[in-house]
Amino acid sequence: MSRLTRMTHPAAPIDLEAMPGHFIRRLQQIAVAIFLEETQPHGITPVQYAVLQTVRNSPNVDQRTLAGTIGFDTSTIAGVIDRLETKGYLQRNASADDRRVRLLTLTQDGERLLDAVVPGMLRAQVRILEPLTEKQRSEFTKALRTLVKANNAVSRAPAQRDADRKSKKTKDNDPC
Repeated sequence: MSRLTRMTHPAAPIDLEAMPGHFIRRLQQIAVAIFLEETQPHGITPVQYAVLQTVRNSPNVDQRTLAGTIGFDTSTIAGVIDRLETKGYLQRNASADDRRVRLLTLTQDGERLLDAVVPGMLRAQVRILEPLTEKQRSEFTKALRTLVKANNAVSRAPAQRDADRKSKKTKDNDPC
């Protein structure tokens, strides 16, 4: 029986080693483990790093935009922000335009933490791709981007690119 036949007939035995989803899940576990090893002295998770780096890249970003940028739902990201704020790494400020909107900035401690974490985060990226040749690394990263972009809409928390956010903002502000 061919791999394709096994994949289309669920009653047949399924070889996990032939399933890309199985390897994607395993690679996610491995990526998190490597990130935590490389950044261990700082006690930060990959999601917390993504939040801090995004806030550094876009000071005064609101929570909803932040969630869309990194592909997280707003309720989950609120908890992450709560923890980072409690630790003194982030600060929430009410928007002057809309008091319900909270704008995020890094504190000095958050800036220092991010500066300290970046070298370990970069080492983690190298370690994850280390088994691949230089050409394979580039091709793999390109293939990952293609898969994520093509399947973004089916995510529980689709990431929004800058163009998507600008288009939505324009529609939201359109009086017609």
